[in-house]
Amino acid sequence: MIDVLRAALRLPSAKIAVGILIVIAFLAIFGPLVAPFDPYAQNSKDLLQGPTLEHWLGTDDLGRDVFSRLLAGSTVSVLAAMQSVVVGLVLGALPGLLSVYLGRTFEWITLRIMDSFITLPFLVFAIAMTALLGNGLTQAMVAVGILIAPAFYRVTRAAALTVSHSQYVEAAQLFGATTAWVVRKHVWKKVFPAIAVTTASMTGASLVIVSSLTFLGIGIVPPEPTWGGLLATDLGNLYQRPFGPVVPALVIIGTVWALNALADALKDATTDAGAPPVSKQKRRELQAVPHGA
Repeated sequence: MIDVLRAALRLPSAKIAVGILIVIAFLAIFGPLVAPFDPYAQNSKDLLQGPTLEHWLGTDDLGRDVFSRLLAGSTVSVLAAMQSVVVGLVLGALPGLLSVYLGRTFEWITLRIMDSFITLPFLVFAIAMTALLGNGLTQAMVAVGILIAPAFYRVTRAAALTVSHSQYVEAAQLFGATTAWVVRKHVWKKVFPAIAVTTASMTGASLVIVSSLTFLGIGIVPPEPTWGGLLATDLGNLYQRPFGPVVPALVIIGTVWALNALADALKDATTDAGAPPVSKQKRRELQAVPHGA
């Protein structure tokens, strides 16, 4: 896996994506600490102000510093997306791996469950879960995690099936190797890169869903700041602050793009790592082919 990461980071898009994600991770960890103002403090004298040296992104309709709320909202938005990915990883990757080795009954049951999850619409199911369990971001993210579980299940199952039918795995089983030993020594090495690619792409998708839910006011209790909530507030005051939605939207778009670019880089690196090596003679022949031939 380290070789795959090194190969992925050779791509310029992957380097840019990692740089953006490092900045986002810093904001998620230290954002509330470095915020210049209290993100909840209201000031009736500074309502809907434009960017100034004091308030870099201006103030909202309650006089709160938008830049401080953007920094504080990074923690909630990023952690919520990661929470849903963890739920989807546990509910999808583990059954997907076990379905290859626990027999036809377990395989049939898990396949039918994942098929039923695929038919559920994301936003409607998340809204129903928050209505049933209470308006909280944890409840909403559990619902999102359940719905992205089929993606982890299918990817993990496909990778595990490929390895389980390989000759070296069958030879190990003939020599008495247990299923746990085979999974730990052989299967996991082949499955993990596929899971890493899916994790990156699903984190981006989860962030979009988190932003959509918080934009609608679902899963959060005002005045808790989130990226989607900031976007909704700025759109509500678009006439007074036409530039307001730009920065929250760019943060969401940039983070999702970085996650998808990293997923593509990891996928390309995994494909190249699994390709058969090219001999020196063949490489010389390829290099000797004139351009445009």
